[in-house]
Amino acid sequence: MAEQSFQQSRSQAAPARIVIVGAGFAGLACARELGNTDLDVIVVDRRNHNLFQPLLYQVATAALSPADISEPIRRTLGRYRNIRVVLAEVAGVDAASKSIRFEDGGSLSYDHLVIATGSEYNYFGHDDWRAWAPGLKTIHEARLIRQRLLLAFERAELSQDPEEKKALLTSIVIGGGPTGVEMAGAIAELGHFMITRDFRDLSPADFRVILIEAAPRILGAFPEELAGYAERTLAKAGVQVLTNTPVDRITKDEVVAGSNTFRTGCIVWGAGVKASPAAGWLGIEGKAGGRIPVEPDLSVTGFPGIHAIGDTALGLGEEGKPLPALAQVAKQQGQYLGRSLRGRILEDRQPEPFRFNNRGNTAVIGRNAAIFDFGRWRLKGRLAWLLWAIVHVYLLVNFEKRLLVSIQWIWRYVTRQRGARLIDENAALEVPSSTERTET
Repeated sequence: MAEQSFQQSRSQAAPARIVIVGAGFAGLACARELGNTDLDVIVVDRRNHNLFQPLLYQVATAALSPADISEPIRRTLGRYRNIRVVLAEVAGVDAASKSIRFEDGGSLSYDHLVIATGSEYNYFGHDDWRAWAPGLKTIHEARLIRQRLLLAFERAELSQDPEEKKALLTSIVIGGGPTGVEMAGAIAELGHFMITRDFRDLSPADFRVILIEAAPRILGAFPEELAGYAERTLAKAGVQVLTNTPVDRITKDEVVAGSNTFRTGCIVWGAGVKASPAAGWLGIEGKAGGRIPVEPDLSVTGFPGIHAIGDTALGLGEEGKPLPALAQVAKQQGQYLGRSLRGRILEDRQPEPFRFNNRGNTAVIGRNAAIFDFGRWRLKGRLAWLLWAIVHVYLLVNFEKRLLVSIQWIWRYVTRQRGARLIDENAALEVPSSTERTET
């Protein structure tokens, strides 16, 4: 069991042990701040790799390969002598004995616990829809979407039925947030490229991308001016945007929304997220989408020695409103908590409350088109797109990834070529696990 192997190397004079569950933006940021210190840090994750989720849609639309935006956790943290990595699925937390339980029956003790288990897609009581409308949280889901997209084009090329051909060339994206907008724009770009370059028996007139949003407008978290620009840009790219249109039913090849019934070759879900089930580990009921309430120092209310960060934590901003589930929030919380724990344990220094520094909210719509909302000022168009690219390259995990992605983006921009359009003939199009989530 995991606990036995770690306990054997721990004496009474051992340094304080900090266990971080989740190696996403928040967990990795926290671990790095604790690296090469006189603390025993253990990072636990059920996957062996970290993932730069903001670019996952580019894997789904054959622009990047999974390896371009992911890296083994052991490699990321390998330079820190005091950090160990455990590949395991956490099943619960025993706050009384200060230990976590694993699915395989093992356990691991801690002095301080950091929960950074992220979020998963919310199907609002229709979890059966997950089979036909995967979200974009994992490499598995991105590859599944790519597989279905590319296979739909291949099958449309062979079809002799005009109606079936149109159905296969119709892609449905559900959810008008940044993920849905980015995905719709990327599918439109990919589809137009393949039809004009690669497929001889397909007509651009049969190709459709439909973005469905239940709210009155897309990008509800952005100012109306930027959301309007995004909708107009999508329309120019050939994306049909339907607002005030809740989804009623999803099957393998059909979406019913409002008074519309769409036959489709590929469905993508991006209509909302909820926190991981970590609140249940503590025996409490999560709030605001299952998130764990935290104090200003990011400690879990009522649980000394336990902290929560990232999408799974419900922290409040200066105006008393919940902080958004964004990568920049998760990363800042991770950095803050790492420094806070280091100062508290090694220097007996009490931290100041966490304060989120909003560096702007962004969404990319397509080639030469993006939006940035910095609060007091806004940016859209080509300049916003360039800034989006620079920021996302900078946030990648290391120099190698930054270089690889930059070269591929430049090459694609100049040649308009698309990248990893590979169909695995042996890949089973299985249903993604309902427990799959992203750790941020």
